[in-house]
Amino acid sequence: MTSSRVAAIDCGTNSIRLLVADVDSTTGVLTELDRRMEVVRLGQGVDRTGRLAPEALARTLDQAAEYAAVIEELGATRTRFVATSATRDAENRGEFVEGVLARLGVEPEVVSGNEEAELSFRGATGVVAAHHEGPFVVVDLGGGSTEIVLGTDAPEAAWSMDVGCVRLTERHLRSDPPTAEEIAAARADVRAALDVATQTVPLGKAATLVGLAGSVTTVTAHALGLERYDRDRIDGAVLTVEQTLTACEDLLGRTRAEREALGFMHPGRIDVIGAGALVWAEVVRRVRDDVAAAGGELTSVVTSEHDILDGIALSIA
Repeated sequence: MTSSRVAAIDCGTNSIRLLVADVDSTTGVLTELDRRMEVVRLGQGVDRTGRLAPEALARTLDQAAEYAAVIEELGATRTRFVATSATRDAENRGEFVEGVLARLGVEPEVVSGNEEAELSFRGATGVVAAHHEGPFVVVDLGGGSTEIVLGTDAPEAAWSMDVGCVRLTERHLRSDPPTAEEIAAARADVRAALDVATQTVPLGKAATLVGLAGSVTTVTAHALGLERYDRDRIDGAVLTVEQTLTACEDLLGRTRAEREALGFMHPGRIDVIGAGALVWAEVVRRVRDDVAAAGGELTSVVTSEHDILDGIALSIA
């Protein structure tokens, strides 16, 4: 066995996450040592200003310094830092790159939406494929963008949509709870983005729909009726389409105080989970309808806690 200890960092619009793992480069088996997440909201205001806000940059770089200490303590020999939607869109991303380099000794890679999708697909299907049939449509629903990728053993088609839980909250869902007009405007944004995405990714070919990232796992926790967030219960959970849509609509319609009272809800998701649930509901409906139009039937949705972090770790090894 040829094993290496690696550190993967995924810095998105809402959160920054770390995975330290031993990876067998021969078999591709990943043994997790530490996985953690902090909501830093790097993408605060980027949709409106086109720049990373100073306070958001400071929060993110402080967390990167904490991750550097964890990586050193666990003895990872190689680190890959991937930055996604908010950083792609920011005029002042050079400040972010220099700050990460100073704290971690590695330069963050600002990856394209397609590469983000491919990393997510690899991370998710490495586990899901053992229990479900392809082709898979893997959806990574982030703060600033949502990646959709179709494939069985490898990605065949991918697309990155500029809709995510932070971006749509800032753009549309400002009331508490959101008004019918705000919800309608947000839905129109997502549906227009899906219209474009389906020109590249034929969703109707899906045998299994897989959802990734915090909005999806939070919706799943709600659908399962969990009193606290339980990664083991959520990972690999299979919900019916109707269970998923019901949970999405319930979270969207709640006030922030009502969301805060839910034991599984991360404090950093309270204000944006409504938009995340809206995006996920629209994606699930579109995949269900496109599969039906192609003569098939999508009855269930799979949630995976294995995602772009796993894909980054595997890419290092």
